[in-house]
Amino acid sequence: MSNRELVVLGTASQAPTRSRNHNGYFLRWDDEGLLFDPGEGTQRQMLFAGVTASQITRICVTHFHGDHCLGLPGVLQRMSLDQVAHVVEACYPAESHEVFGRLRHASLFHDRLLLRERRVSGASVVTRTAAFRLEAQSLSHIVPTVGYRLVEPDGRRMLPDRLAALGIAGPDISRLQHEGRLAADGRMVTLAEVSEPRRGQRFAFVMDTRICDAAFALADGADMLVCESTFANAEASLAREWGHLTAGQAGRIAAQSGVRLLVLTHFSQRYEPGDGERLADEAAAEFGGEVVLARDLDRIPVPARRATAAA
Repeated sequence: MSNRELVVLGTASQAPTRSRNHNGYFLRWDDEGLLFDPGEGTQRQMLFAGVTASQITRICVTHFHGDHCLGLPGVLQRMSLDQVAHVVEACYPAESHEVFGRLRHASLFHDRLLLRERRVSGASVVTRTAAFRLEAQSLSHIVPTVGYRLVEPDGRRMLPDRLAALGIAGPDISRLQHEGRLAADGRMVTLAEVSEPRRGQRFAFVMDTRICDAAFALADGADMLVCESTFANAEASLAREWGHLTAGQAGRIAAQSGVRLLVLTHFSQRYEPGDGERLADEAAAEFGGEVVLARDLDRIPVPARRATAAA
């Protein structure tokens, strides 16, 4: 099992179909588990996917249309039932705090969950940990909507051959990483001599939006971009009217933002499973990188990190 992967819980927009559950995406990121847009049926999809309530550390809701949030009450109640002991952050558009409150208490239950609300307003850093920062941008939909971006700080990758040549091993490696220099082999060795820049990984989540500057900002340099592609290119006017993207527009965002892997999802119920390749082809016509058409219960690894910060 990859330590960094996207578990797709559902790929339908507006209404579930026989082959697609409502939206739901679980990002496994080392010891963190971020649940994005839990639509109706998310709790059951988690069972099928092997995702447990205790693995969720943060919930990120882009907006409060039903296909992105109707699973929230069940997920929160299950976390209380399972007595999840850690604090869970819930991030959502600040303008919709009353809606969040109604969903959280949609039925009677013994609420034991340690929930910390993060009301997101515009372009901001939502939360910051030692391992990453979670950013947000306001998108262009018909209700208050935000997209999310997870950014890992750049670091350095140790080079075993150079370490071995200088006789540096064991605890001395950690000491060198922490202090930046170490006396070895009769001289002072710096961290730069035995390591190389390592670019931090980036993940972007863009749902329910017209094409806009914020979508490009979120996707900038992303190793994985999960992007709505509700409509085929032929329905571009319909997409614009209802605040959505076409598959081709998703590909354009990925191409212009230097994305490595584009994951298409949030498909209109008008498209049968066999229509998926059409959407993927339209995205690929704009984007020269890898395109994945998400399917329910897929597990998609985040691409391996680049070796250097300049890559």
